[in-house]
Amino acid sequence: MSGYFDDLETRSADAREAAQLAAFNSLRAARGEAPLADLGALATLPVLRKSELVARQAEQPPFGGLPVSNVAHVFQSPGPIYEPGGVSHDWWRMGRFLKACGIGPGDIVQNCFGYHLTPAGMIFESGARAVGATVLPAGTGQTELQVRAAKDVGVTAYAGTPDFLKVILEKADEMGVSLGITRAGVGGGALFPSLRAWYAERGITCLQCYATADLGNIAYESPNPADPMAAPEGMILDEHVIVEIVTPGTGDPVPEGEVGEVVVTSLNPDYPLVRFATGDLSAILPGQSACGRTNTRIKGWMGRADQTTKIKGMFVRPEQVADLVARHAEIDRARVVASRAGERDVMTVRIETVATDPAPFAATVSEVLKLKGEIELVSPGALPRDGLVIEDARSYD
Repeated sequence: MSGYFDDLETRSADAREAAQLAAFNSLRAARGEAPLADLGALATLPVLRKSELVARQAEQPPFGGLPVSNVAHVFQSPGPIYEPGGVSHDWWRMGRFLKACGIGPGDIVQNCFGYHLTPAGMIFESGARAVGATVLPAGTGQTELQVRAAKDVGVTAYAGTPDFLKVILEKADEMGVSLGITRAGVGGGALFPSLRAWYAERGITCLQCYATADLGNIAYESPNPADPMAAPEGMILDEHVIVEIVTPGTGDPVPEGEVGEVVVTSLNPDYPLVRFATGDLSAILPGQSACGRTNTRIKGWMGRADQTTKIKGMFVRPEQVADLVARHAEIDRARVVASRAGERDVMTVRIETVATDPAPFAATVSEVLKLKGEIELVSPGALPRDGLVIEDARSYD
């Protein structure tokens, strides 16, 4: 199994689900809660949103009364939100990603994530230790010093945001310095195809992960053995998280393949977050990775689920659209579209239903959305499955 971080990556779907259910029920038992019969029952539990976590932490600092143990560090992210950090083996589970990048013993990783207040630097350092690599804790900025250090210590791999490595390499070119970086594990921003291709032209395999300060690694890319430099299809879920894709503003799972909000349950016993809403959009991909890892794949980051939009001076939120749907059994889905007529905002509420009379829905729209709008009835299945429940079609040019 030398090509994998551990044998969990190639287990069957049934074995994975059974192990994750057992781990989750163990966490519930520790809190005196009844076990779940299956992972599908997660959908009956409430979603924890960042706004709620901020409010809870303000009332019960620093972690909002959540069960937390073995804390070695406390980090601060925008919000502010405070996250615990541990020093046990691969606490944020980043080693699995770095192993997929081909990083291991003998490598020196130039870690260009920040080490101050936010946890990214420690997250990647912990992962590097898990695969036996040495770390140059470079942090951000100071490009000339970064080049000199990379050259002097013999850096072979990079960890940081997707674009900063290009800055370092271009500075090295200016300085006439040749660097030995051949692998890069990136996060914290979009890895655009053109940038991945730029690295590939320089002989650098660049892969990205999807991680957050609260949850650690959620999903990661792994190279296709047939073409290691090519962009992988999707991202493989980490073995110690349970990921659901739900309709934005709700906790209701969408059918496989549809776009929705990423909701994550972490099985970290030191900081178990249950149904934590990331605010990001993604979708489940069918099949499994060409690399042989068997876990579910997602398409990666596809935008933000928080589609809150101001219409006629009032904010309309995904939760309100979900409330509208919940109040009428005959509504399958709804989508609010903001547009302009002359110099005035127009709100159109498109409703999937077999009903033919819009009148019964108009009063609910006014009550729930706090605005009057045009009601457009469409047949079931007519609305796009793109994760949007609020569409801003206004031009800002």
